Amino acid sequence: MFHLINRLKTPLLSFGGTRTICQLINMEKPCILATTFGAHGGIYKCFAPVVEKHFTIIPYETFLLDQKNLSEQINAVFVWSSALKVDRDLMQSLPNLKVVVNGGVGVDHLDIPMINSFGVKVCNTPHVVDNATADLGMGLMLASARKIVEGHHYSLTHNNEDLPESSMGVDVSGATLGIIGMGRIGYKVARRAQPFDMKILYHNRNRRKEEERAVGAMYCANMEDLLQQSDFVMVVVNLSPATQKLIGAKELAMMKPTSTLINISRGLVVDQDALVEALQKKVIRAAALDADTLNPYQ
Repeated sequence: MFHLINRLKTPLLSFGGTRTICQLINMEKPCILATTFGAHGGIYKCFAPVVEKHFTIIPYETFLLDQKNLSEQINAVFVWSSALKVDRDLMQSLPNLKVVVNGGVGVDHLDIPMINSFGVKVCNTPHVVDNATADLGMGLMLASARKIVEGHHYSLTHNNEDLPESSMGVDVSGATLGIIGMGRIGYKVARRAQPFDMKILYHNRNRRKEEERAVGAMYCANMEDLLQQSDFVMVVVNLSPATQKLIGAKELAMMKPTSTLINISRGLVVDQDALVEALQKKVIRAAALDADTLNPYQ
């Protein structure tokens, strides 16, 4: 199937003139519409043999070549982030669609009520990347504190020169970590911070007493208290209307000038312009981000 998909990029005349793409694809298995193989937003090539044991994958570019014949064959749509836009026009073109599958946890790029209105379900992959995300959060904190990226860059660009004072990092051990959002991932971050003897504060809509006791954390009913006391502030919340730009100029101004903001949530949770200004004016020491908004930092 993967080789067939690659060949379908060539003119259809190479397959014998009037034969449709639909006739060239194995329709015995359920058909999934996906962005592509390998490229950003698609299914990784290494997973292709496993996936194709159970499904026929139709890349979006192939679908566009023979949409009339392929539309009725598609039972599911696979999306990763916003690489494939699932809009009303696409939904209306797929009469036998049963499910839209999101290859990640966040589904803010999907209009779930609209999709559901077609009788189609939406699935995501919760829990799968909880540990990986918590690991990344700790990695970002350590890399920022010890200036690992800057040190690596310096070692490649300066020959045996003395390191500048600006290369000195800060201690993680014994520092105060403030976690905004003590859900599954936030709790896993707290557990990972324990061996570093960090003081753990957390802010959450609801107090999590069991998790609090397990990691020796202190609950901050007001986020302001957490921001003012923390050396590292890690944001671990879902993106929603309530959390969009949760961290803005006002919140950044509450943080210590020696503190670091770590965001392992969606980029829109942080006001990007306010963060850039805070870094430029040294309102906070540093920021370490898993994601930003659509416009990359300059």
